[in-house]
Amino acid sequence: MTTARKTPKPQEPVRKAANKSATAKVGAKTTARSAAAPVSARSEALKTAAVPKAKKPRKPKLVRDSFTIPKNEFTVLQDLKQRAGKSGTAAKKSEILRAGIKALAAMNDAAFAAALQAVPAIKTGRPAKE
Repeated sequence: MTTARKTPKPQEPVRKAANKSATAKVGAKTTARSAAAPVSARSEALKTAAVPKAKKPRKPKLVRDSFTIPKNEFTVLQDLKQRAGKSGTAAKKSEILRAGIKALAAMNDAAFAAALQAVPAIKTGRPAKE
């Protein structure tokens, strides 16, 4: 037993002549209105339209990274976070680290070198499981 398939009906072609006449009528109305408007009103409208919008500052691209830090320095980071909370300014660990980076960047070369020498070097990589 075979089933008969329905053939789709052919669509009627779009009449372009009707669209052109509708567009022509709209265009005629706008040109008639603009011709009737005083010159000063048109120039004022153009001035207000030409004012550029204030650009929003672009957000900086964020970079995600991981690092190893000794436990005693990590506790100092947590203490600084609590200290910030007590002073009324809640801060995240990343914000405290970024503030430290800004403080290091503001130092002169001698103070920066002294601060780096005060930090002991640690082995890079993941710590061994205990």
